[in-house]
Amino acid sequence: MSGLLRHPTSLHPIMKFQLLLTVSAALIATTSQANEFVNKPSSLDIPISTLNEAGFSAEGLKRIDAFFASEIEKKRVPGSVIGIVRNGKLVYLKAHGTLNPETQEPMKVDSIFALASMTKPMVSVGALTLTQQAKLPLFSKVSDYYPDVANMKVATKKADGTMDYQNVKNPMTVQDLMRHTSGLTYGGRPDTAGAAANLYPSGNDAANMSGTVEFMSKITKVPLVYQPGTVFEYSLSHEVLGAVIEKVSGKSLDTYLRESIWAPLGMSDTGFHVADNKKSRQAHPFKLNPLNNSPQSILPIVSGVKFQCGGGCSLGTVPDYLKFGQMLVNGGEFNGRRILSPAIVQLMTSDQMNKNIVNRVAVVEPHREGYGFGLGVAVRTEPGLAAVPGNVGEYSWNGAYGTGFFADPQAKLVVVFGTAAPGDLRKYYREQVQNLVYGAMTR
Repeated sequence: MSGLLRHPTSLHPIMKFQLLLTVSAALIATTSQANEFVNKPSSLDIPISTLNEAGFSAEGLKRIDAFFASEIEKKRVPGSVIGIVRNGKLVYLKAHGTLNPETQEPMKVDSIFALASMTKPMVSVGALTLTQQAKLPLFSKVSDYYPDVANMKVATKKADGTMDYQNVKNPMTVQDLMRHTSGLTYGGRPDTAGAAANLYPSGNDAANMSGTVEFMSKITKVPLVYQPGTVFEYSLSHEVLGAVIEKVSGKSLDTYLRESIWAPLGMSDTGFHVADNKKSRQAHPFKLNPLNNSPQSILPIVSGVKFQCGGGCSLGTVPDYLKFGQMLVNGGEFNGRRILSPAIVQLMTSDQMNKNIVNRVAVVEPHREGYGFGLGVAVRTEPGLAAVPGNVGEYSWNGAYGTGFFADPQAKLVVVFGTAAPGDLRKYYREQVQNLVYGAMTR
């Protein structure tokens, strides 16, 4: 009967061929749609997700494209790379603009960025691998590893403006280093405080030092700006933590992180030095800050670093850092390689600031009101207050040269972005990338 649908095997060969073409076209369209926002390098062993299974809309992800196209057209930033992973699968990985504004070479997804303070979470993980081996207790005194720390005083300013120096009431601990309550600070930052902040080296000053010996010799000769364990003060604490890792492990910081984190996770483009055959992949900023036309540069890109500083001297790619972030969201494991136990990851990504500690996280990151601080990462403690969406438990940290990272375990989300934007625009991008990502989600 002509009105009944025939079984495919009874169709005319031409009709069967047309049916196969239709099915193939549909499959190609579906695959194309799934991969439209992903340019996956062969070195990234994370599968690709469809937008539907990941809970993202194409319209929302196109807003990321449009945002950076606009920023690049206005010459506010040379280029960018953004990576999004949800439920362990790639949702978005694209490069925009140029790698180097002087040569106009296109940005690529495996471009190498100076990670600056995104070094800190990796150094914290390195320290915690020693903690879970019972080699580095969190409450151990830093002076156990560097005795000169015990001689440091706390500077206070008297009513007449002169300095006074007090003895330390509670010794600086490894936990203090990880949560920035050590009493140390950074020099040269507008968000630093304390009576002796002007005596401290800046992050770039530290990176220019010859190594751990010089850094520890100089840092132990300046006074603390707060009593340890009392105030969140963003600081050179992770430079000290890196020195502690070297002392406990008996290895350079680069070697220890490579053996314990980077090599197991396949982070082959991450380290404190860039090989000569990879230097052409480094992302460069505009020579002048687009906001005020002042000269700007990125020290590790210009001259490299001598000191393997744990607070800001590493370089790497967005795909590499996606692996690191996914390892944390997975509870310490990625593709069969376990770095930390789930309990240690939970400890790291929990708020470590008790009610007696003055919380100044939002002074450093103004859009992160309602955040505490864990062991190397800011941790969201309130659903509201912040300028960005996210769930309680989301954790993050960023880099002063224009990179950013956040992970939301409840949403099973990992986001990493890279720009060469060492000026104040970097803070704008931190906020807007988070708004764009959550704004593209459908559930």
